[in-house]
Amino acid sequence: MNRKLAREMAMKLIFQMDIQNDFSNKMIDKFLEELPEDHQLDYIKKLAEIFINNKEHIDNMIEEHAKGWKINRIAKVDLTILRVALTEIYYMKDIPEIVSINEAVEIAKTFSTEDSSKFINGVLGSIIEEK
Repeated sequence: MNRKLAREMAMKLIFQMDIQNDFSNKMIDKFLEELPEDHQLDYIKKLAEIFINNKEHIDNMIEEHAKGWKINRIAKVDLTILRVALTEIYYMKDIPEIVSINEAVEIAKTFSTEDSSKFINGVLGSIIEEK
């Protein structure tokens, strides 16, 4: 599994956690059990655990920079893509910011609407500019 696919799996995991309102390690383990063994499982688990531990900070950044949008009004897919990207940008220093942003935009093009990729790029750009 390459990193792009691992990001998509991490996005699906965090999306599932959000839908079920269960941000527990048990959810992570259950999700990972269903995936084939691969070295990228460590990345998925690490990203999910980091997100859980920093969810409030990440969500506050999103709401602050998503001009005119409350977090509960942002499409769940877009919110999840932003969460994955910001987890990488702020807490996974081995991943260049530009890579996280570009991957988030590409994932949005695949899993969300055409306008979503522009929205995600704008929010992430605003956060990076402030950072």
